[in-house]
Amino acid sequence: MRLLFLFPVCLLFICLSRGAVLVDFQVASPPVVPLDAKQCTIQVLHPIPDVISPSPLEATINGTQFDRLGIFTFQNVEIWRTSTPEPTRGDGIIWTYVKDVTQYTPLFTRPGTFIFQLDNLIQPGLDGIYSNMIIPLSTLSNTTGNDASVPPAFTINTTLPQNIVEIYAELFASGNGQEESWYFNVPNNLLPNIPSGLTFGQGPFREVRLLVDGKLAGVAFPYPVIFTGGFVPSFWSLKPRRPITAYGALELPTYFIDLTPFVPLLVDGNPHTFQLDVVSAEGSHDILQNWFVSGLLQVITDPSEKATTGEITLYSAPAFAQSTTKGSSGGVGEIDFTVQATRSIHIESNIISGSGHRTHVVWKQNLQYDNHQTYKQNGTLQTLQQLASGSMSSTHNNVPMVSDIFSFPLDIDFQYLSTDLQNWTTTIDHSYVRSVLPNPFILGSTVTERQQTNGFFQLAPTGNTGNGTSNNTFNYLDRAGNTYNRRVNAALNQIILDEQTGNLAPVAKSPGINKFAPATGNINHFAGAHLPGGIRTQ
Repeated sequence: MRLLFLFPVCLLFICLSRGAVLVDFQVASPPVVPLDAKQCTIQVLHPIPDVISPSPLEATINGTQFDRLGIFTFQNVEIWRTSTPEPTRGDGIIWTYVKDVTQYTPLFTRPGTFIFQLDNLIQPGLDGIYSNMIIPLSTLSNTTGNDASVPPAFTINTTLPQNIVEIYAELFASGNGQEESWYFNVPNNLLPNIPSGLTFGQGPFREVRLLVDGKLAGVAFPYPVIFTGGFVPSFWSLKPRRPITAYGALELPTYFIDLTPFVPLLVDGNPHTFQLDVVSAEGSHDILQNWFVSGLLQVITDPSEKATTGEITLYSAPAFAQSTTKGSSGGVGEIDFTVQATRSIHIESNIISGSGHRTHVVWKQNLQYDNHQTYKQNGTLQTLQQLASGSMSSTHNNVPMVSDIFSFPLDIDFQYLSTDLQNWTTTIDHSYVRSVLPNPFILGSTVTERQQTNGFFQLAPTGNTGNGTSNNTFNYLDRAGNTYNRRVNAALNQIILDEQTGNLAPVAKSPGINKFAPATGNINHFAGAHLPGGIRTQ
């Protein structure tokens, strides 16, 4: 049985009768569903006055709004992290996202509370085993989303069953506030050499860490998600439409760690501390405010009620990545620097279940990071080339359980066109290349996505304006042989190319051009942009 959640979200603005609601989407593969799958609809969110109305999730706002982060939790476990496309004044905006939540089946075996936290800003091979239980690494709040804000580090104590034999962690992490454009931050020793307000310090390297009883268990080099207000909002819109978000904006990537090597330490019946934090490559390893983090543990227990035994036989996991920072300054507003980091983790354990089954577990991570930036012309001309890549794997008696090979290249050219910083151009070349087997409960797949955008943005008291183009190529292949490929390009006022192929492609969708219905209303006005340095233009 596959469990799918359909998330249609509609932000409606003034004068809804004036034209068609604008459609927004993230290029992604459809979920893999058996041909004979039965369908049913279950209402999981009830209307809440002034917040949620039927359909099943719909919000109304009067005016212009920044993009907002959304956290969807059930039983205090985060199962979906998203962001809202940044809408414009006029006819409103609508988007729909489908997520396969089959791996979270244990959560749905008993009644519980769904929480969808969407903070607003007001200002002027489908068969397989499933885990026995899912344990949240969250704040356990029953009134808000269960993500924690770091720094400081988030810790939670939990007691696990003594007959566990496998544990797999899934981590959610995204930068916010001063950390939204973390990849554009500058090393502290060079920050005084550029004009104030252009960016932040603490450098561009970020590492998400999971520790068990103070011992590092695994890390993630995060994918740089760009939300729909990022840099040039007209990237993700096409004056007037903004149909194509940056990859990951509607479903932020998650990160996977095999915690099974720690089973021998966790089966003593006592509480154990799990810690989530985010660190930099600066001397103090501090970051700015803030990241939102949470996680979950998927646990498999042995049929026997006898306690599991075993030992960690090899542990090599330095607390922090090895890093170097090299840079120079040619005067105020002129800097050139490179930050590099590498990370290696190797942990092995022998585990003996209560039934007598012996398992040798090996968990390895080898990751690399490189970020090169330049600031010229008094800081008004900025370039960035970043690449995070690596591999991680776990085997249980030489059988692969978790594997993740990834490459996240990001190139940005950003230039202010005037000394008053009221207009600028930006070009972004952004890719997500990942071949991942997250755990035994999820079908392994390979995604190759590239998005190339360029655009212009102008601030004005009468309304912000801009234009942009976006070329997108997406390819999906899973271990069951399912495929989905899409090429979709947008320029100025329309989708100029939309081709979908593969056995997961919609049957009724033939390759060609897909034009959305024309919109009416005040189509030129955008909300402000999010720029490095925490700048949010109005």
